Amino acid sequence: QVQLVESGGGLVQSGGSLRLSCAASGIIFSIYSMGWYRQVPGKQRELVATITAGGNTNYGDSVKGRFTVSRDYSKNTMFLQMNTLKPEDTAVYYCNARWRTYDHWGQGTQVTVSS
Repeated sequence: QVQLVESGGGLVQSGGSLRLSCAASGIIFSIYSMGWYRQVPGKQRELVATITAGGNTNYGDSVKGRFTVSRDYSKNTMFLQMNTLKPEDTAVYYCNARWRTYDHWGQGTQVTVSS
């Protein structure tokens, strides 16, 4: 059974930092591309950052230079370091694991940035 469990969300003031984690189980972590997406009620889910099996990264325009995605193959875990947070970063953040036709999602973790 595939499980993606996000943690690390919470309430932070504008300008602050948070580090999200996504612990994966039930998949061969090393072959999956992993990603973070976020969603605000009433809006489409948007890309935050992705990291391929080989470690190549890609970021959404709104987070470039502020967020950093990484992965620890020994712990089957992906991270998202979020710095200089803004109120518009407030959303539910979802972990994604993708390989060929396999596409898995976590339950999400809430990030709230107060002004």
